[in-house]
Amino acid sequence: MTIVVNPNRDPAWTCASPPPEALAFHRGLPGYAPTRLVDLPDPAHPSGTGRVVAKDESSRLGLPAFKALGASWAIHRALRDRTPDGPVTLITATDGNHGRAVAHFAKQFGHRAEIYVPDGVHPDAVQAIRDEGATVVHVPGDYDDAVTTASRAEHGLLVQDTAWEGYEDVPAWIAAGYATLFREVDGQLGGSPGLVVVPTGVGSLLQAALAHYRSGSGPETTIVSVEPDSAAGTAASVGAGRPVTVATGLTSMAGLNCGTVSSLAWPLIHRGLDACVLVGDEEAAAAARALTAAGVDAGPCGAASLAALRALHRAQSPLLRPDTTVLLLITEGSAANPR
Repeated sequence: MTIVVNPNRDPAWTCASPPPEALAFHRGLPGYAPTRLVDLPDPAHPSGTGRVVAKDESSRLGLPAFKALGASWAIHRALRDRTPDGPVTLITATDGNHGRAVAHFAKQFGHRAEIYVPDGVHPDAVQAIRDEGATVVHVPGDYDDAVTTASRAEHGLLVQDTAWEGYEDVPAWIAAGYATLFREVDGQLGGSPGLVVVPTGVGSLLQAALAHYRSGSGPETTIVSVEPDSAAGTAASVGAGRPVTVATGLTSMAGLNCGTVSSLAWPLIHRGLDACVLVGDEEAAAAARALTAAGVDAGPCGAASLAALRALHRAQSPLLRPDTTVLLLITEGSAANPR
């Protein structure tokens, strides 16, 4: 367990709020409903931490992860002003959930999908992508290698959830799609939480959280990221004060196994993130068991948020106040991360 406090956090810094159009779009999709917000009982979380609620993304628009929000909105936006001659091939790299979401909505919207997967993605997760009708391309190497390969494809439309110089529009739409989750939470709570714990891979969900809660529209919300200790690109970047890429290893938190921070997310992280927490696979597994006992189905990535809360409590972090409401983002169910 490691906690990295952001030395560049600027309490006076604000940013633009995400545009509201994605929420209206999601409300028009078949099967849309806000995912549930669950009050966790004391045995599931450390005592003395106030109210702890879990945003349960184990069932979102027919998929077992929050990625459905970003993929659906980005595909819609990317194709809205195009007049293609027949179906388009949508291309992305993934370590599981994002690729499945792109494949799902490609099929739903009448298009094709070609999904690039790196080493280490579980065969059942790969099969789930194929079951959505997609072509799967294996890329030897890690997630960053798969992103590079997908970005070089000379056909189709890239729908990648990380940004780099010259590729910003689609990742921005993906992050804007995730804003629906936070608008739901504020409605369910009747206001903003005091502390939000965000499982973080390339940083698009973290970008959405920061954009939502740093827009200056409400009371101050503390925001903490959580990553695997074997793939802590955000923490390394925060510590260095600039984006850095780290080598990644194997982890049960496959959806967070990313070594490079999105270039769109970084400016918000640099000024707006309070701290990073690094957790190991055993800590995530223990948190998943506690969530299951509390009636919340969580894969390792989603359970990482509870593991981070426990780490903050053990460290007696001043970020944790006894009178605050803590929001844990349970980003996926167990079906999204087979083992």
